[in-house]
Amino acid sequence: MNFDLNVVPFSRRESFLAISILPEAQDRQQGLYLRTVRGGDDKFGEAFHIEMLDERGQSVSFEATACPEQIRLESPTGLSAEICISNRRTFRIRTNDCGIRLTFRTAAYDYAYQATSSSWEVNSFTHECRFMLTALVGDLKMEVPWDKIKSSYVIADFLPDSKSGIAEFAVEEFHTVWEPRMTWESYDDAVKQVKEEFNEWLDRSLPLPERWHESRELAAYITWSCIVPAEGCLTRPAMYMSKNWMTNIWSWDHCFNAMALVRHDPQLAWDQFMIFFDRQDESGLLPDFINNKFELWNCNKPPIHGWTLSWMMARTDYIKEAQLREVYEPLSKWTKWWFRYRDGDGDGIPQYNHGNDSGWDNSTAFNTGIPVESPDLAAFLILQAELLAEIAGLLGHAEDAKEWRQLAEGTLDKMISHFWKDDRFRACRSGTHELSEGDSLLLFVPILLGKRLPEQIRTALLKGLREDDRFLTRHGWATESVKSPFYHPDGYWRGPIWAPSTMLLVEGVAAAGDRELAEEVAHRFCRMLDRSGMAENFDAITGQGLRDRAFTWTSSVFLILGNEYTN
Repeated sequence: MNFDLNVVPFSRRESFLAISILPEAQDRQQGLYLRTVRGGDDKFGEAFHIEMLDERGQSVSFEATACPEQIRLESPTGLSAEICISNRRTFRIRTNDCGIRLTFRTAAYDYAYQATSSSWEVNSFTHECRFMLTALVGDLKMEVPWDKIKSSYVIADFLPDSKSGIAEFAVEEFHTVWEPRMTWESYDDAVKQVKEEFNEWLDRSLPLPERWHESRELAAYITWSCIVPAEGCLTRPAMYMSKNWMTNIWSWDHCFNAMALVRHDPQLAWDQFMIFFDRQDESGLLPDFINNKFELWNCNKPPIHGWTLSWMMARTDYIKEAQLREVYEPLSKWTKWWFRYRDGDGDGIPQYNHGNDSGWDNSTAFNTGIPVESPDLAAFLILQAELLAEIAGLLGHAEDAKEWRQLAEGTLDKMISHFWKDDRFRACRSGTHELSEGDSLLLFVPILLGKRLPEQIRTALLKGLREDDRFLTRHGWATESVKSPFYHPDGYWRGPIWAPSTMLLVEGVAAAGDRELAEEVAHRFCRMLDRSGMAENFDAITGQGLRDRAFTWTSSVFLILGNEYTN
């Protein structure tokens, strides 16, 4: 499998290192970059620009070909180099008849100095880490002018050995102290080890129909390579959304990744599911997102965790009493938080204070203002309370189980009377109950309740989801009706097709009894991804991938739906 470095970063499991081809921007030329994805999604994290040098030391053009274990660079004249990430903190580079130049643009107090006869340390305040550049074969020539309190820039030229024509070097990332290595494994052995690790992951990933084997490999690679290690605020290994620029975990995105992992790596799946509960506020609130450096608390995401956990429990025997005891209190606090802190008008119907809290940031459900009471939130809380009743019963908490069942049943009754109007669900402003504008797919999410809903409501929802050229296109369900005046092809949650909405509604349609529609939409969605890749979202009419085009929850949903709903 080869992939485009303009779209999919080169990385490996449990590493913050990556390599990408980045576009031209202010203070950055277009080209191939060594990167670090620490510190969140406000930058690409480019550290070193990579150039190939001919025998005269002149920069020459090259093509980069990437596969999971290494990148190969080739010039039109036959010069070549190879790059791998040999472990979570080390880039290894080998060249043939050419040199490699690494250029580091300094800022703040960034500096470089010679640490040993063959190694230079680059201390990057910008990236909050340090890099050690070490020549293993060939020569290292440095250009590091000093400017009062920092190095003006850093240029490292790794030049081939005069006899063999080969250069080999390493770039190691570290935080505090660097321990020199006494020996280095060969470059070929490093590549072999990475290849074996990825192939093991691929072999265990969810099986799909043979016609999608190439896209299955891509989805498996994206999910494998986007895992970062437990560090800082990350209490467990975490699958980032992407190693392009969405370099965080969000508190509903992680659920879909856990679901795709639960059958072949249940411990890692459990880590994905529980990581936000590790950082839970005393009030019960979960942070919006987490990275290694910080958490964001200004908003949150919807409580899909009960639905997720129930789905996972149906597909693994890994989740036993110990796991249920671990999750029961945090999940209880998260559920109670909504009813205590997000019911401003006291009507028993919790609200979203902002579109970001729903995960559907700019949905038309929020057009008329905030806070918004929306039926999807009530549906999630019903399912979560039901699961808590089940867990409480299994753990011997009979009174808790009774209270959770009563909450689920009461919230279901309130949801139907509050939101079902004129044969459709409507969202409204909390307090005034002014109805929202638009025609958002968000209002069909309660179909997750399946046969808990009265038959006439199920029938109306299924009819709306089957209606051609409303939500349903040849690629799946648009997030805003294509007939809506608010529809926009690249409107984020006002039109494009998304993996999470597709997953929720496919599962909901199946729960409501229409397996045929669930399979048809799953097939359309997977077929679109097979052609357009694992993008953040997709144009509902053309199927073109939009925004960040190497997304893990998209990859995970592709694997799940392809495995469970297509043949």
